[in-house]
Amino acid sequence: MGHATPSKTWTWHQGTWHEGNPAIIGPATHGMWMSSTVFDGARRINGKTPDLKPHCARVIRSAQFMGLEPKITVGEILELVAEGLTRFDPDVALYIKPIIYGETGFLAPDADSAQFVLCINESAMPESITTGFTAQKSSFRRPSPESAPTEAKASCLYPNVGRAVNEAKGNGFDTGVMLDPIGHVAEFSYANLFFAKDGTVYTPALNGTFLNGLTRQRVIQLLRDDGVNVVEKAVKYSELQEADEIFGTGNFYKVAPCVKLDDRNLQPGPLTKQAQNLYWAFSEAS
Repeated sequence: MGHATPSKTWTWHQGTWHEGNPAIIGPATHGMWMSSTVFDGARRINGKTPDLKPHCARVIRSAQFMGLEPKITVGEILELVAEGLTRFDPDVALYIKPIIYGETGFLAPDADSAQFVLCINESAMPESITTGFTAQKSSFRRPSPESAPTEAKASCLYPNVGRAVNEAKGNGFDTGVMLDPIGHVAEFSYANLFFAKDGTVYTPALNGTFLNGLTRQRVIQLLRDDGVNVVEKAVKYSELQEADEIFGTGNFYKVAPCVKLDDRNLQPGPLTKQAQNLYWAFSEAS
């Protein structure tokens, strides 16, 4: 099976835009060998960039949580994004990825060595928005905040995500449902998790083991403003097995239905569709 054609990419680093994937780190770079790298992800969809500012703000908070002190501001990142967007066809869907990493240090990065990179690439919205995705209970768990930098969107957390996805795909599923260290549902492998039962929407309460996704926050607010009861609580896996509908939220696909959990088939239900419609209306108005 051949490799897919790389998508068009532009990357900004130290005052210059580079086409493609420039060589900007080396084996002695702290962000490479000691993993002091954080990132964030935003989308341009139909010419709109919903929640771009909080995504840019979060990458700075993530860096600070990792012991870095980036010199760039949210406003400066927004200006660079606006500049970068002009390098693409205005109708193309994009992934906007600000990155901060430590240049020097041993074990802990030198706080003042923080480097900023902005990478923007063409990235079509996935079919799972309409077709849905499948999930299985993962044998891998999200780490506790005492054992990993879970408050940051840190690259070092993603090998655990990757092995959960690989396990699921090896069993014929798209993704996993990951539990937290004490056995409650945390999230899908790379998206926040929601389910509906008897007209109420539920989602795992924040407990420090997974990120409070920006799309998660937006969907909760949109549903509540539209009169839906949304409850954040400790969720048992058995509750998912008895759910009327299940959906996920995340920057990659925004809102998408889960159409199979383990051996149980599901249909995109009315609350999933309501969440999708509300989010896309919000996006278009951004």
